[in-house]
Amino acid sequence: MGFIRVVKNNAYYKRFQVKYKRRRQCKTDYYARKRLVLQDKNKYQTPKYRFCVRFTNKDIICQIFSADMTHDVCIAAAYSHELPRYGLKVGLTNYAAAYCTGLLLARRVNKKFNLSYDGVEEADGEEFHVEPEDEGPGPFYCLLDVGLKRTTTGSKVFGALKGACDGGLDIPHNERRFPGSDKNGSDITPDPEMHKKYIFGGHVSDYMEELEEDDEEAYNRQFSKYIEHGVTADSMADMYAAVHKAIREDPCKARADSELGRHKTRSGAKPTAPFTHNFKKNQRKISKEQRAGRIKQKLLARGLKSIN
Repeated sequence: MGFIRVVKNNAYYKRFQVKYKRRRQCKTDYYARKRLVLQDKNKYQTPKYRFCVRFTNKDIICQIFSADMTHDVCIAAAYSHELPRYGLKVGLTNYAAAYCTGLLLARRVNKKFNLSYDGVEEADGEEFHVEPEDEGPGPFYCLLDVGLKRTTTGSKVFGALKGACDGGLDIPHNERRFPGSDKNGSDITPDPEMHKKYIFGGHVSDYMEELEEDDEEAYNRQFSKYIEHGVTADSMADMYAAVHKAIREDPCKARADSELGRHKTRSGAKPTAPFTHNFKKNQRKISKEQRAGRIKQKLLARGLKSIN
């Protein structure tokens, strides 16, 4: 038997340090978080805001956070499951939905702080950076926080980023990771037309047309929700344009009474009056003798013959 070198010996395990809980759960990249959260001392505890984008299997989450000494403070949030209120019933996790969610959050932040930065009136895929006005407050400044998601070219993270920038937020970025960007050596050639196509769901409509021609059975199965809501490949661009317009008109639209929540635990319409329980009125205080009598009855019921 040859010589075997023991790498993980007793000294290794004595000095081993377990990673942070959220890093073990693949939720937080602490290397990136440290650089996004740390603030200069001469800023006098001025909040440093982060534009956080997270994805689940059925939802897109966009939030604005600032870090405190003990916890994070959520300034505003927007979710893709809110988009049906604005006319987007299907496709709540694709690139176009990510753009709408970022746009929704940007409009909510500007409305909350009474900022007059409208951004881009109509999405065109061109690079846009909001310019501060000469008089009045500047645009809301924040940094993109992608967590542990890979920042590959064409990722949905950058769809949310583009929507937030077009909505009037000041987020430093460039075009090198937007869809259609071609890298030739050190030069990066953006393609605004390709990016606009993704913003309005053109890549989905192309796939719908291709699948309908090749395999109609697979088309009916995969796009059953689109067919149910009457969304076709030709009407998709107009649908997203209407959604963008509705978001700009009222970014804080309340949930309808007939609309179920995300988990759909309620059956029927929303109750008109919430249930209130008056604990002080319904609470009846019993005496010490009554409490002792109740205990005595329970013990006798268990089979005890005598109780002192």
